[in-house]
Amino acid sequence: MEMTGAEILVQGLLRENVEQLFGYAGATICPLMDALKATPQIRYTLVRTEQNAGHMASGYARVTGKVGVCLVTSGPGATNLITGIATAYMDSIPMVAITGQVPSGLLGRDIFQEVDITTAVSPFTKHNYLVKDAAQLPQILKEAFYIASTGRPGPVLIDVPIDIQEQKVEDVKFPEEVEIRGYHPSIRGNERQIRRVAEVISKAHQPLICAGGGVWLAHARDELLQLAERYSIPLVKTMMGISLMPTDHPLNMGMIGAHGNACANKALVKADLLIMVGCRAADRTILSPSEIQRRMATIHIDVDPAEIGKNMDAAIPLVGDVKVILRQLLELDAPAPDSEDWRRQLKEYRQAELTRTFPRREGSVFPGTVLRELGRQLRDDAAVCVDVGQNQIFTCKYLPQKKGRLLTSGGLGTMGYAVPAAIGVKIAQPERQVVAICGDGSFQMAMNELAAVRCTGMDLKILVFQNHTLGLVHQIQKTEPYHGPVGVDLDGSPDFTVIAAAYGIPSLVLDDEDRISETLERFLGTEGSCILICEVHPDVGTND
Repeated sequence: MEMTGAEILVQGLLRENVEQLFGYAGATICPLMDALKATPQIRYTLVRTEQNAGHMASGYARVTGKVGVCLVTSGPGATNLITGIATAYMDSIPMVAITGQVPSGLLGRDIFQEVDITTAVSPFTKHNYLVKDAAQLPQILKEAFYIASTGRPGPVLIDVPIDIQEQKVEDVKFPEEVEIRGYHPSIRGNERQIRRVAEVISKAHQPLICAGGGVWLAHARDELLQLAERYSIPLVKTMMGISLMPTDHPLNMGMIGAHGNACANKALVKADLLIMVGCRAADRTILSPSEIQRRMATIHIDVDPAEIGKNMDAAIPLVGDVKVILRQLLELDAPAPDSEDWRRQLKEYRQAELTRTFPRREGSVFPGTVLRELGRQLRDDAAVCVDVGQNQIFTCKYLPQKKGRLLTSGGLGTMGYAVPAAIGVKIAQPERQVVAICGDGSFQMAMNELAAVRCTGMDLKILVFQNHTLGLVHQIQKTEPYHGPVGVDLDGSPDFTVIAAAYGIPSLVLDDEDRISETLERFLGTEGSCILICEVHPDVGTND
């Protein structure tokens, strides 16, 4: 049977069980768009700027466990997507990005909208392809989805010149399996190392688990909770693992790091054994890796061997799939450590933190107070997508977690992530309660996607903390060696209630702490989408 390259692409996507695409069309991707028009099994969401195609695909991938797929045209379409790809790369999100390209015979001649995108994205992808023959597309697609979703997940880019999309191929064969020489991700942990880990845990008196986003990527949340509960080991999380354990769980000590919870950081300082699961010892998480190494033994479990020892040496490294390794540890059923005194001490720290009274200012609300009540009112399985800046730190520290998900840009720290990611989540799971949390700076980087919200008629709630400044930078500039805030005032920002109305979306304003509960009830209870603007004093900091 004869097929064009575009038709091969579409059939390949169907064979990978792709049901949703996010993109922005252009001249060099038109053959593929034409083939999609005849394929109603694959839904398509038009973004309003290409970066957000990556963020929507990311949100979709993170809650479904599937590979997110986005497509854009060549030139500025492809370059605009780079931030979305880099964001996914830093957070290890499985993604396949398809870009249109100028005719292959004209490559290298700097014609209209030509960009060498495969070279441009090479630092931010697991692999990429420039397709030179449509007959190669079945194999390329199979490899791309396999690479994106196995080992440490990440984005893969496929650049397809327009003439390759139009090229006709006879007798197309799609491979059922893929074998890539030199690419064999580790799955099962070394049995000897597993026994060593169990022995060290049993002998510890003040053990601590630090869990990160790798646990979500391995679909190992249940196994992590079983391990912590069986051995009664307190748990701290990185920002990417913040929703792995409910806030009210007795073993949950909060988020560690420079902007983390005080209890979590105290636990890290006082532990005698640190068990890192699916996380990297990055600067925001562990400020002084050398001090941790000096003071305690460390176990590091990760699917990516490059992460183990990169920032901090591990006494016992364990390379493999987190879910498989945790099951191996659980099967051993080793003795639990004697750590009752340790848990009692941490419980006192945690209780004081969870019950603290937040400051009040007339005419504004404190983010922690709003978030504490928001968490109380959210459904158990709600998904919350939070942006970058003070709003991210406040949310990670103070929003009570239940059994849902919290998604954010942890590695690259991309402002404008929350709204498109939340759209991706809502498209993937329309019945799920989804809330995006932004600052007024980050919201203005993505508010054009309200068009995608409106055209699909989705029920998406967006909470905006409005402090009229780039809050985290404003906060940093007030400390030495800087001389005060500069270049951070958001003067000229629009009236968000008018913006919301322009898109046919209702909005609410909250500037009185006595009305927090009732306003949140109206916000969450509004039929369809709603935007809540919370007035925050510009001098409020994340350490207040």
